[in-house]
Amino acid sequence: MMAPQFGTDGVRGIANQELTPEVAVALGRASVEVLAEVGQKHVVIGRDTRKSGWMLQAGLVAGATAAGADVELLGVVPTPAVAWASSDRNVPGIMISASHNPFGDNGVKLFAPGGSKLNDSVEAGIQKRYMELLEGSGPAASDDTPVVGADIGTLITSRGVQGWVDSIVNSVDTKLDLTVAVDGAHGAASMIGPEILRTLGARVIPIGIRPDGVNINDGYGSTSPERLQKAVVEQKADIGIGFDGDADRLIAVDPNGEIVNGDRVIAILAADWKSRNMLKGDTVVVTVMTNLGFHRAMKAAGVSVVTTGVGDRYVLEGLDAGGFSLGGEQSGHIICRDLASTGDGILSAVQLIDAVKRSGQTLDVLADQAMTSVPQVLQNVRLPNRETDITDGLAAPIAEVEEAFGEDGRVLVRPSGTEPLLRIMVEHVDADTANDTCAKLVATAQQLVN
Repeated sequence: MMAPQFGTDGVRGIANQELTPEVAVALGRASVEVLAEVGQKHVVIGRDTRKSGWMLQAGLVAGATAAGADVELLGVVPTPAVAWASSDRNVPGIMISASHNPFGDNGVKLFAPGGSKLNDSVEAGIQKRYMELLEGSGPAASDDTPVVGADIGTLITSRGVQGWVDSIVNSVDTKLDLTVAVDGAHGAASMIGPEILRTLGARVIPIGIRPDGVNINDGYGSTSPERLQKAVVEQKADIGIGFDGDADRLIAVDPNGEIVNGDRVIAILAADWKSRNMLKGDTVVVTVMTNLGFHRAMKAAGVSVVTTGVGDRYVLEGLDAGGFSLGGEQSGHIICRDLASTGDGILSAVQLIDAVKRSGQTLDVLADQAMTSVPQVLQNVRLPNRETDITDGLAAPIAEVEEAFGEDGRVLVRPSGTEPLLRIMVEHVDADTANDTCAKLVATAQQLVN
């Protein structure tokens, strides 16, 4: 059986075609069996608003209870709420969501006890075990002694996630009495996002908050910001906040309707936290996708930058390795490490609005002060499969470009973590140079593929 493999952020696929109930059962069981090495027999499970979430939840419950774990269902909650519950109970956590993907997709994200993303070795162990269960192969499958009798797990009463809500509300001292347009993407933050902001004193203009099981991310949310931009301008909001389907990331919109991406949000928070002695080590952790302009701005501000691979779990590893407090991705995954164990779009929104409110300035002014973006061009080249590797053939052309660019630009070529694509990114202070160079590298890559 061809089952979806772990990618950059868990397992994803077309619901009931690739990500089937059988896959969910195997994932639920494998997750408990591998993570049970630390003695956990309790799992928390949350989901977003996709119709297929019920189906996959049933499979995960079956697999987890078959492995002897009691299961606590959190219902429709953002991914960071699952991470918080995992940390609060010190048990494994499972989130059913395909984040910003279209409705027909779904996914499974896993958290280790303590609420952090899995490291590579643990993830590989779960991947191996779940494939054995699906295929009925391997010594581990044939040597199993089934969990029976009183050792079989059950559903237990949920303790909820009010503590997660309280942690966000208590993370700021300022009353956030600004007008905020909020786009819930018809997803997991549809109700709880506006509610938290209202609790903090914001005047909320909500859109994308009527999930029906099939409309998640459909023309709304962080990957479709046009309606949010329009709402901010027409309603004269001070700021706009757009979440993705599971609310672990955000984009912001300034009063003029312009997008403020994750790089700029991190730059704003870095400056604010440094001025308040909250930026540990005067350092931020970002990925290789972060704009060159961010690096230049941080250097000018006296802030060091640690760079990791793409994926918020690698950012988290960098934060924990150095004992730092702030990091994230251009896409809007932002980790406030002293306040949370993973990226949290609602928490990040609260921190950003708080910085805007205390500054006495508008978001567009803060964003312009924080950094000047260098033109960045990103194009994808489709590969025959995810195993295809053409990077060696691109090494010489890339080296030639980098020598010509010097400190005025850079090139990044990397395979997608979830699709058979090669991502080619070029940055240069001159937009035409960036565009032309990217087009040439794409043409070279396509020749290598063909």
